Amino acid sequence: MGSRNGDQRQLEGVGGATSTTSKVVVVSRSEREDIDVEYTFAQVAVGAEKVDMSGNCGNMASGIAAFALDEGLVKAEPGQTEMPVRIYNTNTNSMLEETIQVDPVTGRFLEEGTYTISGVKGTGSPIKVKFVKPGGSMTTRIFPTGLRQQTLSVSVPPAFDVPQDVRKFEVLVSLIDVANPFVFVDASTLPQAYVLSGGQDSPIALAIVESIRREAAVTMGLAPDAETASLRPGTPKISFLSPASPTLVMDVGELGPTANGPHGAILRQPDINVQAYSMGKVHPSFQLTGAVCLGAAVCLRGTIAAEIVAGRRSHMDTPPKTPSKSPERGLEELEIRAKSDEVAKDKKVVIQHRSGVIDVEVELGPEDAREENEVLGVTVYRTARRLFEGTILVTI
Repeated sequence: MGSRNGDQRQLEGVGGATSTTSKVVVVSRSEREDIDVEYTFAQVAVGAEKVDMSGNCGNMASGIAAFALDEGLVKAEPGQTEMPVRIYNTNTNSMLEETIQVDPVTGRFLEEGTYTISGVKGTGSPIKVKFVKPGGSMTTRIFPTGLRQQTLSVSVPPAFDVPQDVRKFEVLVSLIDVANPFVFVDASTLPQAYVLSGGQDSPIALAIVESIRREAAVTMGLAPDAETASLRPGTPKISFLSPASPTLVMDVGELGPTANGPHGAILRQPDINVQAYSMGKVHPSFQLTGAVCLGAAVCLRGTIAAEIVAGRRSHMDTPPKTPSKSPERGLEELEIRAKSDEVAKDKKVVIQHRSGVIDVEVELGPEDAREENEVLGVTVYRTARRLFEGTILVTI
């Protein structure tokens, strides 16, 4: 990928000098029952000789079925125009079901189409990606700590140059593991230093983000201490949540091929806004596994995401400057209003990010079974196209 010898620009490689383009998947036929192909994902650090294989990447996963078809790992039937492929991810021991379009003449993946994605130029054929029972991908539980929201006490490591008054602070978080472990932070509880630091990618802001992420890794049981957590910058991932801005989703093909507008567009208000980070930097949009995880979080009562969508925080006269000491703030209110918070078994969630929106379809189990395995499936739509093929020379 070009990160050898600490190359920040990845000149001697095929990486794009960003965390979102410095990724690898290794794909093979599978001998597992009811699985067509399997893959292993690797996140290659930019500017450092490090490879993190502790998680999964939804955007990379979106191209697995298309790649498998074109490389002969799976084959379409003569005249077939659409093809389901069952995929297994070895990093998280999870399954995906992808449905791709097939050229009936060549039997290869059909790239051309009118489907559009926010932040991606051009159009393509829709790829339906369903994460099957994605809960507990790395921690075995949807909520690793048993809490749907909690106060996280954070200490900023001495190596980070931040003001003294922000060396210790508290934030309200939901620690949730669906498709990938994520730390969802209530943005209204962030320290003022983050807000006043001059930007979401300022040194102070990034130090605060990474300090929260490391503390969350320890709390979720993904690392024994903060120093160890620093060695795995890709797990858990971290995002800040806030109410969506009052903008209708228009002319965006994020909502599936049956949506009721141009190019699959639909006129509707986004449900929630997210600011995502990846490998210590601002993410240009939002991780696909993040969309899967956040979509599920919106539908699971008691999470920060569910409360924001319900309007409990967005309609407050003055957002709280510091979170409550209670590990589950507002528990009594949740119990009182539980009946008004019933979530439909199947629900669409529109997530607003830096580059636009992404739509997520969440399928939940029966109400009386909504414990740890309550998320039956989460579906998103993507596109994919072949950029190049050839031989990469590797020096070991």
